[in-house]
Amino acid sequence: MSLKKVPLLRMVTGLLAFLLLPVSAVTVELKYMCYDTIECAAFKQLMPQFNAKYPDIKVQIDIVPYKAVRETLPVQLAAGTGPDIAAVTDPGGLSRYYLDLSPYIDVHYWQASFGDVLDWYRDKSVYGNGRFNQGVTDIGIYALQTQLTLTGAYINKTLFEQADVAIPAIGSSWSEWAKAAKTVAKKTNTYSPMALDRSGHRLMGPIISSGAKVFDGNSVALVDQGFKTFVEQFVGWFEDGSMAREVWAVGGATYKDAKREFVNGEVVLYFSGSWQVKPFDAAIRGAFDWQVIGSPCGIGGCSGMPGGNGLVGFKQTKHPAAVAKFIDFFAQENIYQQLLSLTHNIPAHKAVADEGVDYVGLSAVAAKALGSWTAEVDKISPIAFKLQGYKYNRALFDIVAKRVTQAVVGELTVQQAMQRSKADLNKALKNMN
Repeated sequence: MSLKKVPLLRMVTGLLAFLLLPVSAVTVELKYMCYDTIECAAFKQLMPQFNAKYPDIKVQIDIVPYKAVRETLPVQLAAGTGPDIAAVTDPGGLSRYYLDLSPYIDVHYWQASFGDVLDWYRDKSVYGNGRFNQGVTDIGIYALQTQLTLTGAYINKTLFEQADVAIPAIGSSWSEWAKAAKTVAKKTNTYSPMALDRSGHRLMGPIISSGAKVFDGNSVALVDQGFKTFVEQFVGWFEDGSMAREVWAVGGATYKDAKREFVNGEVVLYFSGSWQVKPFDAAIRGAFDWQVIGSPCGIGGCSGMPGGNGLVGFKQTKHPAAVAKFIDFFAQENIYQQLLSLTHNIPAHKAVADEGVDYVGLSAVAAKALGSWTAEVDKISPIAFKLQGYKYNRALFDIVAKRVTQAVVGELTVQQAMQRSKADLNKALKNMN
């Protein structure tokens, strides 16, 4: 039918009806790759509050194995097929893909709330010799630290009481703690005085506390006198029976902890990290009293290594403003506090840390332990903060674990292990660049 044959009244009526139709908002759909089941569940529990504020943004939370975040996500991002949002544990390694949230958020609020942690996610391009690209200053904001972790030690307080040995004061040196732990183990016939996770990341806290600088200006030096001092002491503990040898009797970059040994009352002092609080709370129950002591001290301070994961958006997203709204929503003090209450983590948000978190579902002992970990955050060395944000820290940690192990089992002297660690890192940096 031609337009000429359509009655004018019908055309006008049809046009008015079209104009009066309700205008529906365009719904934005985002994909969030989440690997930690506790954190994923917490986000799902808090999503109704987000949906109420942003009904036009739908977020699909895809729960994946941690291996997918480490191995599959980098491949997807390189191919341009990654998710809009993800939880990442290697802040520097993927920094070139991160979306800068700054245009969409209150930058001053973020800087005041999250401080030094923000720098971990900034792109620090390096040359082949491990030097930071001078003259390039990145002040963008790329991630919300949803899980702040910290390495440090626990003690079996009951064993100290049974041995009638005074617990060293917080701030005591590694030598003082080692002496006390060895005395307790001997008096109580405990299997091992001390244990430390087989991990380069765990070692670097004590190494930095012993005076290691790790960086020489803008270059990564790694080995210096402070580094060597702790490694010599560490290897000596295996030789005199102070340290659990089985934990370090594996090769390559294999991670091994002593959680089972500590839970079973076989270790007096266990150096691991804040993430053990919830498992200890569930496994130990009332079998014995345990306590967080943080990091023993040295000439470089009393620093553990920070870590955890961050919530990031990616440049390839088609909806950057929506991604920023999602991340910023969970960065707000009230919501962030609820998130930490459910996930049982140390707050990276300064105001939340100052106010304290009411942890849901934890015993009084575990809640107190998390409070102790929060107090340890102020002791983190600037070197440890810098190392955690270093683009190639994963390679550095693996090299340290491998070479120190060889010194522990007698394949290399400490001096040889130090020389090879430095050579390995230089080679790795050259290859990765």
